[in-house]
Amino acid sequence: MSQHFEQVKEYIQDLGFRIDEEITDEEIVIINDEDRGINNLIVDCEDSVLVLEQLIMKLSDPPAGTYRRILQMNRGLVHGAFVLDETGDTLIYRNTLALDNLDLNELETTINSLSLGLAENGDELLAFASGS
Repeated sequence: MSQHFEQVKEYIQDLGFRIDEEITDEEIVIINDEDRGINNLIVDCEDSVLVLEQLIMKLSDPPAGTYRRILQMNRGLVHGAFVLDETGDTLIYRNTLALDNLDLNELETTINSLSLGLAENGDELLAFASGS
């Protein structure tokens, strides 16, 4: 287990999150905070990069303009972005941070950006999910 992984876990706990699941051999933790829109946020130490990903929704046959609007939503995010997975039908929030100089503030800002992005765009995202 790397020193970075231990530091990331400490930061998560310092921010008031409970680690709901830990996959030690892959250096992954999963956190939740329903009040902040954090739902199975994957925090993954990958070599020199910390990857944060959260599933937002499946997009099945979205209406015209959906992808354009998602790109516009990204402009309002301070950190991270709404992106599609490799299949192109799943919307996720994703951000990467350098582990070598990661600090508590960076991690907190990334998680806050996700929460704020969901709060500001929640109604539209729900409309995408329902296909309207």
